[in-house]
Amino acid sequence: MKEKDEASRRGFIKKLATGAAAVAAGNSLLAANTSVQSFHYLKQQYNQFGPNDQVNIALIGGGGMGTSDTNTALQIPGVKLVAVCDLYDGRLKDAKTKWGADIYTTKVYKEILNRKDIDAVIVATPDHWHQQISVDAMHAGKHVYCEKPMVHSIMEGPAVIKAQQETGKVFQVGSQGVSSLGNEKARELLQSGAIGELNYAEGFWARRGAVEVWQYPIPEDASTQTVDWETYISNTKKRPYDSKRFFRWRNYTDYGTGMAGDLFVHLFSSLHFITNSMGPNKIYASGGLRYWHDGREVPDVLLGTFDYGKTAMHPAFNLSLRCNFVDGTSGTTYLKLVGSEGAMDITWDSVTLKRNKIVASDDPFYIEKMKQAGQTDSGRKHILPPQEITYEAEKGYKGGPYDHMNNFITAIRNNGKVAEDAIFGYRAAAPALLCNDSYFKNAPMFWDPEKMKMG
Repeated sequence: MKEKDEASRRGFIKKLATGAAAVAAGNSLLAANTSVQSFHYLKQQYNQFGPNDQVNIALIGGGGMGTSDTNTALQIPGVKLVAVCDLYDGRLKDAKTKWGADIYTTKVYKEILNRKDIDAVIVATPDHWHQQISVDAMHAGKHVYCEKPMVHSIMEGPAVIKAQQETGKVFQVGSQGVSSLGNEKARELLQSGAIGELNYAEGFWARRGAVEVWQYPIPEDASTQTVDWETYISNTKKRPYDSKRFFRWRNYTDYGTGMAGDLFVHLFSSLHFITNSMGPNKIYASGGLRYWHDGREVPDVLLGTFDYGKTAMHPAFNLSLRCNFVDGTSGTTYLKLVGSEGAMDITWDSVTLKRNKIVASDDPFYIEKMKQAGQTDSGRKHILPPQEITYEAEKGYKGGPYDHMNNFITAIRNNGKVAEDAIFGYRAAAPALLCNDSYFKNAPMFWDPEKMKMG
């Protein structure tokens, strides 16, 4: 099954390989300057499961992201949800409503790990519990799908890597874009030379709705009777019960990792996959609380700049990331790569390639006119407006989140590998976490991405 599925996916990606080469060569695939040519992938064929391929999963952390991950996993044939763990009674009750009264529910995650009928767990807790539960789960014999960022602190990454290496369990971090067709096409185009030599990249996230900016709803029955607050804070600073710190945890540094850990880490993951990069060696951030004066401890506008050194896989380049939680336009560019001959705008479902076309002429009249216009090279060369070509997944494509979860389940069934394992996940999390450190310390941070150590 694995070979059939992989062959199908590779065919899916390589369908336009000749198109990418033609673009790199600058031929007629780039039509009129103002037109956008759409190319559609063939629909992907996904695995069918056999009688021995049943995968039983459990969810640890039943909030919004955990619910979304679980619903995605249950779309994959042969996946069954067995148990749910959460520290709030209301989510445990909701789990039985959503997924069946026979679902086992508990507030103690180790009860999940002790069950012999569970093959894998989804760890979708607040960030400050990612490392401990992931390590405990792998040592308990469970495969782990851990939400991003992989860890809450720069110091926690090695323990997760060690646990994966010692146990041999499948471990995948949930930056779903890594498995998306948009990222795979961008990777192919970059390697084919479609934008020349990479020198700059940027990403931008914009949010404005209350839920999007982490003002999550607080249930009316939230209290110390319905929330296990003592367990929640048991691995961090002890505080009196605070419903905001439990239900809106992303706003507080004891539990969350701010904009960088929630959003920048997606962009690092995609960038590193596309470029084969291990990460930046210098990180600097600035920003501030500009609008959401609601007691949060993290900024609502964050800017990050990152230096990527030259390696065997890519030239030296710079990255700029921005996030704004009060954006009147709510426009989002997931990722842009800029090279010496063009640029790519990349989403999980599409890639828009833009290239400048240079024309040359020996016509004396043309040369004179170009000189008058200030054109160099004696007027012989002239850069026309950028030409565009868009690659997008055909209608019916199930999307990056499905592909990412499907890759995780397939690796479990076939004792295979995943792209975003603990090492990849740590190299994506580290610059995000250091971005926060730079912001709070008002200083540049230095990182060795190969050795995964502070510079």
